[in-house]
Amino acid sequence: MGRRGVVRAVDGVDLDVRAGEVLGVVGESGSGKTTLGRAVLRLVEPTVGDIRFEGADLRALRGRELRAVRRRMQIVFQDPYTALSPRMQIGQILAEPLRLHRLVEPHEEPARVARLLRKVGLEPYMADRYPHEMSGGQRQRIAIARALSLGPRLIVADEPVSALDVSVRATILSILLRLQREEGIALIFISHDLAVVEQVADRIAVMYRGRIVEEAPAAATLTRPLHPYTQALLSAVPDPDPGRRTRRIRLHGEPASGAPDGDGCPFAPRCHEAQARCHEVTPPLEEKARGQRVACLLR
Repeated sequence: MGRRGVVRAVDGVDLDVRAGEVLGVVGESGSGKTTLGRAVLRLVEPTVGDIRFEGADLRALRGRELRAVRRRMQIVFQDPYTALSPRMQIGQILAEPLRLHRLVEPHEEPARVARLLRKVGLEPYMADRYPHEMSGGQRQRIAIARALSLGPRLIVADEPVSALDVSVRATILSILLRLQREEGIALIFISHDLAVVEQVADRIAVMYRGRIVEEAPAAATLTRPLHPYTQALLSAVPDPDPGRRTRRIRLHGEPASGAPDGDGCPFAPRCHEAQARCHEVTPPLEEKARGQRVACLLR
């Protein structure tokens, strides 16, 4: 906490996501993942910094210009039970963004809705149902279809499977990835579960207390993590092969929310490798291996 009553949920984050790429953002609850995703879409307003999308400075846009850009940036929320209006039929939910942005004529809406439903593996007749008549997995398919309805170039998926039964998570992930590849969409996939991110991401950014502590291609993060926090997260992922189990790294204390005030590594109080200088110097996020950026003084 800096000024009284002010918490910096995200601090000094520098990231990019390329067209057609899946960027996984992983970290514990309170690490700033959701705030980062919403700031990218300007659903929350950052106090400082730049947000650029396809060359446009989003923070400089207002009114009609911002609305036009937002057509190409969509979000899939965590909870499919609260993301959909209970008073609207599925067809109305999917047609609403098309109507608001005047993309189709009224008589074209049913055919477009049917096409969206088929894309996510649902039948067109389900357009007449209400959300309470759908399962959790089906609702999340509807949320994905709604995000796709405007032809976005970027989707932020905020914990899109964490509220679902384990039995349907793989199906939802498969649908999301198939559509992302078919449409060439950039996807920011937010999760607290490194095992889930492992299945979907091309690159992984690891957040701790509002900052990126490691960012690298997924293969490098999963096979040779450099930051002690990333190593701890990876050691907690269950492995069905007992012969490949790695030593469990236990963290000291409890995670804190918000970027720390003052100097020092934000992870130092919980790090099993921390030295005196780790509590005094804030490590920059810099390249330590090819394509692998790490914020750690000991690497």
